[in-house]
Amino acid sequence: MKITVLTLFPEFFDRFVETSIIKRAIEQGHVEFSCVDYRQYTLDKHNHVDDTPCGGGAGMVLMCQPIIDCIKAVRDEHSLVVMMTPQGQKFTQQTAHSFAEIDHLILLCGHYEGFDERIRDYVDMEVSLGDFVLTGGEGAAMVISDAVIRLLNGVIQTQSHEDDSFENGLLEYPQYTRPIEYDGKKVPEVLLSGHHKKIATWRLKESLRKTLLQRPDLLENREFSKEEAVLLAEITQEKQKK
Repeated sequence: MKITVLTLFPEFFDRFVETSIIKRAIEQGHVEFSCVDYRQYTLDKHNHVDDTPCGGGAGMVLMCQPIIDCIKAVRDEHSLVVMMTPQGQKFTQQTAHSFAEIDHLILLCGHYEGFDERIRDYVDMEVSLGDFVLTGGEGAAMVISDAVIRLLNGVIQTQSHEDDSFENGLLEYPQYTRPIEYDGKKVPEVLLSGHHKKIATWRLKESLRKTLLQRPDLLENREFSKEEAVLLAEITQEKQKK
């Protein structure tokens, strides 16, 4: 897989590609990661890539010429061009999985007051991390790249991300490690039992409990299995007893 970030600030990603799992994924050939500075495509004699908004207003708007020419130069028939913008659809774990299937993912980072509207005719998709605004799209592009790269075959063990929050529509169950007891707080006995079925049931129940408490919206349209329905009923009864 190839990931190409179109940005005014390639240096933003210098540490990203030299750190931990991302560095190893690049070194082992699971992903090719590169940045392209679209300022190099401007035809402006002063190398400007932005201008004042038509109709007036605060700030500066990214010009269409350098960005569109950059997109045309970088993309091919296997590319998906994704614009980082607060106006885009919300990025989710499911989006990350779909991006991980793409041969060439191009992430377009904005800055200043945003993009000339005509640029949108040259992108395939618009994505947002949430209902907030960043100074530029680089932070979002880094988050998306991280989420996608870790899903690629061979980057991490499959089981490591299969149990992650949102993979099955629920938040992840609580995790523990040694010491077994610290400051009077103990690891739940079931996790020390070696009984795989009981452990799996406990994890599912605690995953449901955490989702119900912290992200009940994730349960609104969920079709519960028989086991999940039983566990949810138990959780409800336990809450009523408190």
